[in-house]
Amino acid sequence: MNNNLLPIAKEGFSRIGFTILAFIIFAILDLNLLEFLSFLTLLFFVFVYRNPERMLPNLEQMSVVSPVDGILLSIEEVEGEEYAYKLEVNSSYLNVSLLRAPLSSAIENINFKHGARLSHASPLSREINERVELIFKDTHDNKVKVSHILKQSFDEIKLDVITKQNLVQGSRYGLMVNGITTIYLPQNFRVNVSVGQELNASQSLVGYFS
Repeated sequence: MNNNLLPIAKEGFSRIGFTILAFIIFAILDLNLLEFLSFLTLLFFVFVYRNPERMLPNLEQMSVVSPVDGILLSIEEVEGEEYAYKLEVNSSYLNVSLLRAPLSSAIENINFKHGARLSHASPLSREINERVELIFKDTHDNKVKVSHILKQSFDEIKLDVITKQNLVQGSRYGLMVNGITTIYLPQNFRVNVSVGQELNASQSLVGYFS
C-alpha cells in the first residue's frame, strides 16, 4: 500500500471487479433494475476505496499529524505514566479510508483483535468490535499509540505493515472503512487541535513533541 499510486486502493480491487462483472452480466440479460443497482454499488465502492495522493505539509521534525480522515470528537487527559492525552476521531463512509503514519517512526508493536461490527452507539462496541492497536516510536524515543475500532462496516481493518517496520510520516499503512480512531500522546506533547475540527490524514497537524 505504501507505494500504491493508483487512484483506487488495492483493497477495493476485488469488490470493484465483482461489481463490474455483475453489471456486465445484468446488462447482457437486460435486467435493468439490477444493472442500475450494480452501477450504483460500483460508484459507492470507487468512492469508498479512493486513494488520493497527498503532499505532506512542511512541518517540524517533532510534529505529529492525523493518521485518519474524520471529525475530532474529544480530547481527554488520561492517568498513566506513558500517555497523558487521548484524542478520539470519528471516520465515516464519506471520509477517505486509508490510514497514514502520524510521524516518521518504527512500529514498535501491533495488536490485532478480530471481532464484531456493532454500531458505535452500542455500549458493547468498545468491548467486542474488531480493532487494531499500533505503537509508533521515533528516533527520539517518543511514542504515539493509535487504536482503530470498526463501527458498522462491510470490510475488515487491513494493515500493510509489520512490527519493526520504518515508516515516513504520512505514508500509508492500512485501511479502515467507517470506524473510530483513538490517538494516545505522552506528557511531553503539545496538542494543536480542537474538538469538532475536521482532520485530514497526513495533512492535519495534531501537535508537537516538546
